[in-house]
Amino acid sequence: MDKTNATPAAKDIFFMNQALKLAERARGMTSPNPLVGAVIVKNGRVIAAEYHKRAGDLHAEALALLKAGAKARGSTLYVTLEPCCHIAKKTPPCCPAILKAGVKKVVVAMRDPNPKVSGRGLKTLQDQGVIVIEGVLEEKAGKQNEAYCKFIKTGRPFVTLKCAMTLDGKIATPERESKWITGEKSRMVVQKMRGASDAVMSAIGTVLADNPRLTCRIKSAHQPARIIIDPDLDTPLDFNITSTPPRTIFVTSAQADRKKDLFRERGIEFIEFNGEKVDFGWLMDRLGGMDIVSVMIEAGSSFSAAALMAGIVDKVVFFIAPKIIGGCGSVPVVGGKSFLKLPDAIRISDMTVKKVGEDLMVEGYVGSGV
Repeated sequence: MDKTNATPAAKDIFFMNQALKLAERARGMTSPNPLVGAVIVKNGRVIAAEYHKRAGDLHAEALALLKAGAKARGSTLYVTLEPCCHIAKKTPPCCPAILKAGVKKVVVAMRDPNPKVSGRGLKTLQDQGVIVIEGVLEEKAGKQNEAYCKFIKTGRPFVTLKCAMTLDGKIATPERESKWITGEKSRMVVQKMRGASDAVMSAIGTVLADNPRLTCRIKSAHQPARIIIDPDLDTPLDFNITSTPPRTIFVTSAQADRKKDLFRERGIEFIEFNGEKVDFGWLMDRLGGMDIVSVMIEAGSSFSAAALMAGIVDKVVFFIAPKIIGGCGSVPVVGGKSFLKLPDAIRISDMTVKKVGEDLMVEGYVGSGV
């Protein structure tokens, strides 16, 4: 599409949206790297467009420049994240390639929060006479890479709590019947969420109740690691979680020695903690040190409450089915032994609601967001 006659602001927004859509194609594949899309435009027309496909591969800008070849001279590069200028990584920095190609102008959605890059890439380009515009669709780009941004700033993964419940806030009947509360379309969205996450986290209660696989059932999709909080290692060896291929990590007490060797023979890893229960903040630091950038919690009432109370949840996604089951003995979506008084209740901000099949999908950020 020829955008020559568009105003500069509209033109920049149009092409940056294209770059953001390209970046989204690699959702779940680039960790611990960010999602990045690049579009090269000359005389109002796209001459090359690319995106970063997986960690260790060439960056979006480099791929787009290779595709454009000599045509890149005098062009405008639209990129969703500031081009890198440092060499402490597996792939070459993008700024020298941009300068060598003779790109005239670079439009950037957001700066890279990585202190090795932040602002330096843009300054490198400006110092060499390249026109630089930043902040085009910055908020949209920030949300696209919200997990990467938190990980870079804190060293901890971005945590999403996913729950499926009835309209009256229940996740199971008193007999623990829970399949299926929500509809097929909601369950497909959950599969996509798994494929977009580095890891899915659950607890021993859910494992014993449901014998889940916690895999992504979308063909050719990324398979998240499974993290199971099981202090006493009560998971039976013949359960699905111990025999399905993706990486599996059990979080157990250092004193729980029984069966560990048998689990290790199956390739299962362990994170061991001292004391009666795991410290969630400590666990997030450990997972961050393993380059796990995003975690999706799929667990029961008690574990959801514990994660929220521990302050590790960044985002909630609740699927609400148009069903009411009632009953004081039915299981609430967020349980636990303690509660918060109304003035101290956990607040959800920037909330969105959309319909997924017959269900509602409510999404928002804990507190003021990351």
